[in-house]
Amino acid sequence: MSTVILGPGQMSSGEFHLADPDRAIEIERRQKRINEFLREQKLDAVLLTKPSNFSWFSVGGEASRGNWSDVVAALFLTEDARVIATRNTNSGQVFDREVSGLGFQLKERLWQEGREVLLSDLCRGRAVGCDFPFERCVDVSVHLGGMRLPLSRLEIRNLRETGALVAHAVEATSRTFEQGESEAEIAGQIAHRMLRHGIWPERIQVLADGQGKRHRHWSFGEEKVEKFCTLVAVGRRNGLHVGTSRTISFGTPPKEVRETHLSCLLVQATSMFFTQRNWEIFETWKRAERIYEKYGHSEEWHFADQGCVTGYELCEAPITPGSQFRLAAGMPVYWHPSIGAAMTADTILIKSKGFEVLTPMENWPQLEVDVKGVKIPRPDVLIRPE
Repeated sequence: MSTVILGPGQMSSGEFHLADPDRAIEIERRQKRINEFLREQKLDAVLLTKPSNFSWFSVGGEASRGNWSDVVAALFLTEDARVIATRNTNSGQVFDREVSGLGFQLKERLWQEGREVLLSDLCRGRAVGCDFPFERCVDVSVHLGGMRLPLSRLEIRNLRETGALVAHAVEATSRTFEQGESEAEIAGQIAHRMLRHGIWPERIQVLADGQGKRHRHWSFGEEKVEKFCTLVAVGRRNGLHVGTSRTISFGTPPKEVRETHLSCLLVQATSMFFTQRNWEIFETWKRAERIYEKYGHSEEWHFADQGCVTGYELCEAPITPGSQFRLAAGMPVYWHPSIGAAMTADTILIKSKGFEVLTPMENWPQLEVDVKGVKIPRPDVLIRPE
């Protein structure tokens, strides 16, 4: 079956109405970065197959059907063209919804033909870099990962909006779900509130009555919430990830829950304060580890990961004790320390001085944690009537 390719003078996304000039400008900047990279690496083209790289280059376009395991499009970039490779069943939606008016061209094949055939056609006879091992392409995934961060002003603006909406979804659900509802029912309420704003629920956790102590990475099940619960959500919109959590108790929370929640807030606030530009992750981690030790929880951080630099990948760089990954202004970091049944999660943005919380409290009880004389507001346990 023949391949359809539309080039200069034929239909492209540039023929549609230009709805977002700021996004178009940012894409042009990324095209220049790719062009410089091609010249440096002596490559003819770069093939982007991962949804995170597709979203990065297109500044928020989606290459999947929501779930990133269901990929429907790839990008083939040369110095003078940016081509979307997809099947005929997806080309209209990708152009109309994801990249309208942004100067992309199309190469498509019929849906019943293998994806590898389409990608091979693009790469044949060229020196190509790729973000996954493919035929004779050069694996340049590490280089591309370095391009995704720090975020641009446009991306930060988008992430602020998404963070506020994710926090609202978690808080609104926390205030309104009924005692005795199952974790799955509550998770559905969070997902509904996110999806109605175009936010894909990348991860939802509903940790009922000590569930987090038994299973740190628990999602949700049929268990019913009787006494207390932590709700956690990570959402993705415009390709970028942001996460938060809130904890509620029906009546006075058990003593252990209150104490471990406060300890989590101390770890989290300290971690946020020391997430500073030009620091390597291990330097930040040492401060967090000291708080675990100071309050008698030195083993707890071994039971679950504590956070990550986030972005177009949910985890662009993990928070680990020995990591030499260097932090920079414009990087979002998702901190989610846990102690026993308690977990507290929020996403911050590293700034030239200090940080900004991207998942702010909307209508929630607060505590102030003092770190080196700086008072950092943190979410307390919301007490609801039994």
